[in-house]
Amino acid sequence: MQNRISSFPPLIDIQSEILILGSVPGVKSLEKQQYYAHPQNKFWKIIFELLNEEFTEDYSQRIATIKKHHIALWDVIDSCERKGSLDSEIRNEEANQIEELLEEYPNVRAIFCNGGKSYKNLLKLLGKEYKLPIFLLPSTSPLHTISFEKKREEWKRILEFLV
Repeated sequence: MQNRISSFPPLIDIQSEILILGSVPGVKSLEKQQYYAHPQNKFWKIIFELLNEEFTEDYSQRIATIKKHHIALWDVIDSCERKGSLDSEIRNEEANQIEELLEEYPNVRAIFCNGGKSYKNLLKLLGKEYKLPIFLLPSTSPLHTISFEKKREEWKRILEFLV
């Protein structure tokens, strides 16, 4: 039997302009209680490069940096059963209350999905004609094997929605 895992609380405040959604935290993230904690996940490197910020391993500094740039983080899945870290192994998932979160934080102008699983689940939850634009970005996971440069290029899209 697989263990039930739960996502983290959203990292968001009233200044947030974009919401980046993953599927659900992986094993390393759950161990460290940090978003995108796997050392091979390129999320933080991409974000820091795009924001022209000096990269840091310090998690509290990472969070302060994305908040400074009005970026919010959360996951589409609130809880699920999963063996390992693969999205393909997710079973019996329950969704986070994304729509309620967006109503509470009306300054969010766009939603970006980190990979196909979060995008597919979000469209199921909100529908294709949701009032905010929803974008699919390539997964920053090491399992998504396109180059770092290609990932970074596609992730540049977030900059269009940041002041």
